[in-house]
Amino acid sequence: MPRSSRLLPLLFVFLWSTGFVGAKFGLPYAEPLTFLLVRYLLILTLMTPFALATRAPWPSDVRQSVHIGVSGLLVHALYLGGVFMAIKRGLPAGVTALVVGMQPLLTACGAGLVLGERVSLRQWAGLLLGFVGVALVVSDKLGDVPLLGMLLPAFAALCGITLGTLYQKRFCPHFDLRTGSLIQFLPTAVVTALLAWQTESMHIEWTAEFTFALLWLVLVLSFGAISLLNLLIRSGSAVNVASLFYLTPPSTALIAWFVFGETLGGPAVAGMALAVGGVYLARARTA
Repeated sequence: MPRSSRLLPLLFVFLWSTGFVGAKFGLPYAEPLTFLLVRYLLILTLMTPFALATRAPWPSDVRQSVHIGVSGLLVHALYLGGVFMAIKRGLPAGVTALVVGMQPLLTACGAGLVLGERVSLRQWAGLLLGFVGVALVVSDKLGDVPLLGMLLPAFAALCGITLGTLYQKRFCPHFDLRTGSLIQFLPTAVVTALLAWQTESMHIEWTAEFTFALLWLVLVLSFGAISLLNLLIRSGSAVNVASLFYLTPPSTALIAWFVFGETLGGPAVAGMALAVGGVYLARARTA
């Protein structure tokens, strides 16, 4: 495997982790669905002329387009909407990360049924080890058990990213990233707009912090991290891709330590080591 291909998972983890930092910067100035709607509309505005100018190929049939659109609703609308709503409602980012951190285990359970993938004992051990590592990383940030209303969006996000990964791997693993992004984000924007119109005031304070967060999430997350996620789903097993999400909380904790000066205790450092070891085991090739 080329060295550049081996670095793609690490680059994905780093870029994906910065999304929590972007949310922390932007959510004080806009409601979650309104924030995401502006993000989706900006993505469509930038990507449409680029796809047309480069003559990007479109899916060969309507059925493929529908599958791509459904995967976008799961990965973007449900997952991102759930994460942003959970954080906005006051759920600590550590608890949100822990809930979403169950995704690799759920993906492993579904991979055999949906995709016919064989999950080895070594991979199961890695998945369990990674989950313990994630729990240690966020253990000092959990605090009191939140109300059920705060947890529901986080569990919705967990279902979205799990089902989205399995669905895309099963029905539409190969598509052009330019036109595929348009097909994914268009229904996502429509659904998000309808929900925001019904449930939010849709008011935005256009501060420098919000503008920075918006541009970061569009250019770095949506164009960078999402494109890498699509490439990883295309080339690797669902379990291998899902296991990378165990590295998100440790990576986010390191970024928060560097950017915001947040402390890292002994359990967090030990959890990072366990998470890395768990991902190494989970991504091991099966016989």
